[in-house]
Amino acid sequence: RNQSGDLRTLMIRTTTLNEIMILVQFYKNSKKAHQLLNEIQNKFPEITSIMYVINSKKNDTIYDLEVECYNGIDFISEKIGNLKFSISAKSFFQTNSYQTKKLYNVVKKFASLEGNETVYDLYCGTGTISIFLSKFAKEIIGIETVKDAVLAAKDNAKLNKINNTKFIHGDVKHILSDGIKDSNKPDIIILDPPRNGLEKQVISSVISLKPKKIIYVSCNSSTQARDLIDFKEFYKIKLSQPIDMFPQTYHVENVVLLEKI
Repeated sequence: RNQSGDLRTLMIRTTTLNEIMILVQFYKNSKKAHQLLNEIQNKFPEITSIMYVINSKKNDTIYDLEVECYNGIDFISEKIGNLKFSISAKSFFQTNSYQTKKLYNVVKKFASLEGNETVYDLYCGTGTISIFLSKFAKEIIGIETVKDAVLAAKDNAKLNKINNTKFIHGDVKHILSDGIKDSNKPDIIILDPPRNGLEKQVISSVISLKPKKIIYVSCNSSTQARDLIDFKEFYKIKLSQPIDMFPQTYHVENVVLLEKI
């Protein structure tokens, strides 16, 4: 709170494959910082990836900062069904891997893909939903603002030998308003935005694309409810399915299927 000292935050990420990533934020690149990293390395050899970042800003966001690998490799791996994913320090990945497969199966059920659809996956992160649905659609295009996540998404598609996905780096609202070259209009749009929900410009662009279905995945039901009001003139709520991604907390993930009126 006083922007003093050395250690700022420490995050631990684990996977069902028993891989562990430690990401430490320091205020400054000090001797104490490297002493701590060295102690972690020596006392916990099971840690797969020790990462750190120097952050002197007044917020904890790291997307505009360089993350350094102190020891091990710079990613951890996770499996969802038969698919394998590499997760980097800046990449978003669902926190509850056991429930993630259930979440994605709900998305798959709502999409009811027949194999000839073009799907836009907005705020796609490391491409997990896109890759999970890829064998059921003709083409899936993912858009993500975090460059590291887009690179990871492309790597994950190669890792799983998938060739009908395309991942684009950039702000969703700008890419949608400018249009996506060499792409068919989407039959289905999947929305999985951050907790603060959708910008009005994104909602307008999605509506103007006239997809038959919109699947809205949200970890914040209040912003999701707010955004759904803006769709109601053009789309009706067909189904809604909450999923307990955060057991023993009041948080819940919710998936809503909208169909064009």
